[in-house]
Amino acid sequence: MNKMTIAASLFFLIPLLLAAGPAGWHADPAIVASLTKDRPDVVYDESKVPPYVLPDVMLAGDGSRITTIDQWSKRRTELLELFRSQMYGRVPDAPVDVKYEVLSEDPHALNGAATLRRVAIHVACQGREHSFTFALYLPNGVKKPAPVLLLIDNRGHSTTRPARPDLNGFWPVEEIIGRGFGTASFYTSDVAPDNAQHFREGVIRVFEGDRATRPADAWGAIGAWAWGASRVMDYLANDPRVDPGHVAIIGHSRGGKTALWAAAQDDRFAAAYANASGCGGSSIARRKFGETVARINQHFPYWFCENYKRYNDRENDLPFDQHELVALIAPRPVYFAAMTNDLWADPHGSFLTLSAASPVYALWGESPFPADPMPPVGEQLIAGNRGWHMHEGKHDLILFDWQKFMDFTNQAWKLRH
Repeated sequence: MNKMTIAASLFFLIPLLLAAGPAGWHADPAIVASLTKDRPDVVYDESKVPPYVLPDVMLAGDGSRITTIDQWSKRRTELLELFRSQMYGRVPDAPVDVKYEVLSEDPHALNGAATLRRVAIHVACQGREHSFTFALYLPNGVKKPAPVLLLIDNRGHSTTRPARPDLNGFWPVEEIIGRGFGTASFYTSDVAPDNAQHFREGVIRVFEGDRATRPADAWGAIGAWAWGASRVMDYLANDPRVDPGHVAIIGHSRGGKTALWAAAQDDRFAAAYANASGCGGSSIARRKFGETVARINQHFPYWFCENYKRYNDRENDLPFDQHELVALIAPRPVYFAAMTNDLWADPHGSFLTLSAASPVYALWGESPFPADPMPPVGEQLIAGNRGWHMHEGKHDLILFDWQKFMDFTNQAWKLRH
């Protein structure tokens, strides 16, 4: 038995019955009390998280135990199909045509530090057409292709359009370029509107037309946004100024959910960063903490496929949980971040998700990510190819998050800019 197999087998002894209550970081009791007062039907108190048993990530569909990378590869295919059929939906099999058009290029952006390019992606199928754009900044004066951080922007063009009137931490281009990375961004609603009434406009309509009925496993907006991210990746992979082996995908909130699903399906993304992505993204559904499956399906019924609604208030019946989404990305780097006041997104549940994926990472000899204690606020915890931090404040993506993620990425990729 080789060392990797031994390391993986040790995790079989880890009990999957996870008790509530982190040994390290605790939410501010005043915040818990205030949130509970406003929404007494929502669990914000760790002591009220029900006991639960996670699906065994090392158990194949036929009941056999996974001990090798080859066996995991087969299980990975099974899990992808489960996530497609029961949660995120599947992309229709249609003869879509994709073309790229450079709309503009400024070789002297950011006072000469970068080249800014705006690119349109034109999608066509059976006479139906749709286009969306992305912006790409590449550092000038570098001697080799640049690693790129691709942001899935769910905030809007006031944040990420090239002529940004609001310079803030959501997309700190100047800082990213200064660290030697390139960076790109596209706006989710340009791909598929983030709206229950109109989400089928955009690329979904290109594939499906205006048919009245859709299969229960038809993709929702998150699936469409992830598809859009892979089309940007197609372009980046063929740009000589981009290092195609070092492109990371990043998203906040719903963008973080999308980043994880995109990376799970497309292994060209060499790392995934999900910031406060909560239910349907980084947090364990079975905890029923903060936002739950029923609540996300009620408020955003168009994000996932119809089959996901079967699990409203029935999280324990899910054939997977979000630790297996992280496992689909293994052994590539995955990083989560959370905010102290954002209990709706279940910070502790996201931390546990990274830990519960450890048996799969162990197949490649990766060290386990601890279940407890959570590190102090502001401190970064890195275990092999998984990382974590939390910052003070509300649901947001800020400069501090980007700085920690770039530190992690440099270490994971062993980059020297």
